[in-house]
Amino acid sequence: MTEPQSTLWIRRFQPRPTAPVRLVCLPHAGGSATFFAGLPAMLSPEVEVLAVQYPGRQDRRGEPFVESLDQLTRGVVDELLPLTDRPLALFGHSLGAMLAFEVARSLTAVGRAPAALFVSGRRAPSRQRPEYDHALDDDGLLREIRTLSGTDNRVFADEEILRMVLPAIRADFRIVENYRYAPGPPLDCPLTVFTGVDDPKVSADEAEAWRGHTTDSFDLVTLSGGHFFLTAHQERLAEVITKGLTPFLARR
Repeated sequence: MTEPQSTLWIRRFQPRPTAPVRLVCLPHAGGSATFFAGLPAMLSPEVEVLAVQYPGRQDRRGEPFVESLDQLTRGVVDELLPLTDRPLALFGHSLGAMLAFEVARSLTAVGRAPAALFVSGRRAPSRQRPEYDHALDDDGLLREIRTLSGTDNRVFADEEILRMVLPAIRADFRIVENYRYAPGPPLDCPLTVFTGVDDPKVSADEAEAWRGHTTDSFDLVTLSGGHFFLTAHQERLAEVITKGLTPFLARR
């Protein structure tokens, strides 16, 4: 039976319903599922990429923003549980990394541990420091976004796009800033961390601290660039993810 190409939460840009493993991708603050639209073509055809669409943006812009990471985690977990009939891995960037970690914890708690966890652009959950970006006025928020080098400069010249994007970014920043890590058992799945050498949001020590969040294998991949370093290293990203998922492809 063929699965649907997409749901309210999930986008399948290149549906591969018979793929032996699924990779669920979780966007950054202000991001959307389309950020991962090009990733399927870079991965093995035996990996199906599922990109998550958060409420309040693009085709879901009529919905209210999620108010907490707990609420967002519950929404994603409810969507993913029926898809755990085969190995399911998680990949998240920035806010998506925090979400991927909490989703992994929730799935593990119900006996559906992910096959692997890939995170980028975020310090370990146990390494928290104060952030107040969501409280900035619009000009201040735009300055902060520019320092992260993650938004096309053409966006800043279009007021209509700005009106659409800023509320989502502010809402997501609020989620990040209000998140409080609750200590618990480490995960028991392989964990791969990607970090940029010039990322102002993540120091080398904060990236390394992810090691304590799994009892399985750990790999830290450091690449050139700032917070959105992954946009310049997509082939390397795909290479590392493919290598991490190879054991699950071989089981077919």
